[in-house]
Amino acid sequence: MKLLFIGGGRFVGHHLLEAALHAGHQVTVFNRGKSCTEWPAGVDVRVGDRRSDLRALRQPQDRWDAVVDCCAYLPSEVHSLAAALQGRAARYVLISSVSAYAGFAQPNQEDSPLGSLPDDDPEVLSGTVNGRTYGPLKAMAEAAALQHWAEADCLRIRPGLVVGPQDPTQRFTYWPARLARAQDGEPVLAPGRPEAAVQWIDARDLACFTLQALEAGRHGAVNVHTAPDAMHLGAVLAEMAAALGRRPRWVWRSDAELLAAELKPWNDLPLWLPADGEYAHFMRNANARAVSWGLQTRSVVETARDTLAWWQGLPADQQGFDKAGLSAARERALLGAGA
Repeated sequence: MKLLFIGGGRFVGHHLLEAALHAGHQVTVFNRGKSCTEWPAGVDVRVGDRRSDLRALRQPQDRWDAVVDCCAYLPSEVHSLAAALQGRAARYVLISSVSAYAGFAQPNQEDSPLGSLPDDDPEVLSGTVNGRTYGPLKAMAEAAALQHWAEADCLRIRPGLVVGPQDPTQRFTYWPARLARAQDGEPVLAPGRPEAAVQWIDARDLACFTLQALEAGRHGAVNVHTAPDAMHLGAVLAEMAAALGRRPRWVWRSDAELLAAELKPWNDLPLWLPADGEYAHFMRNANARAVSWGLQTRSVVETARDTLAWWQGLPADQQGFDKAGLSAARERALLGAGA
């Protein structure tokens, strides 16, 4: 197929590009040229900013079997892309998110209600993407896509937490990196409850699934992540530690203790979401549709080892955890406070 990737230079886009080239597809990428400056041979690179300069996509001779949009955060971005392509991409694939659902008081299936924001919301008008607006804006981007592509030509991929090599968010990488420096018997702070459900998708599995679904002519919305209740936090952490040859002493702190210490769920201690919070079932969503379409997911061990190897290969000045995770000093203080 002839594919146009919007983005393609980092994390999910990076793995999508690798998978597409490996499968023999002809690929054009369009991005700002900031996250990646060296591309594999044969990739047609178009440079521009999707919010202000789409001229590189306005060449009337261009035709693509599908456009795979790795980085649409605003409905306006979908509208402007469709206008620039002027019907020259037969199908549209949006990398959306399970965050598009209206809430997580219960696990979600693909037909669960989606989030929304008023069109006159100040942050919507200003194009502000933050914790409050990210999910509803993804839902609005999905709706925008269906204004330009028929349902049969529109595939909306809703991944859960995306993990693995190349992850810039640090949300999963914290754990293999923390365990890699743990000594035998060293106390390591573990958040919440060992039985808490954990759910994610390795970016490489997400890439393979997306391309397979596209090749098979799939359409509609689909949650893409591991099965609900197949993984639990205590077992996942133990598997990671064993895979890395570490035997720490896990010290579990309750939701109440962590919240009292003013820790922020999800970021300060990745994979932790309070059991009675608004995201209580964020990692328990259905994946039966994706499985019926052929989703395959790799093991915790493989993802942890590969993520650690990637992180260890980064320059030293890029190995700090400034977006997610606890500093060593903060962890020691929290461990001491509960002694």
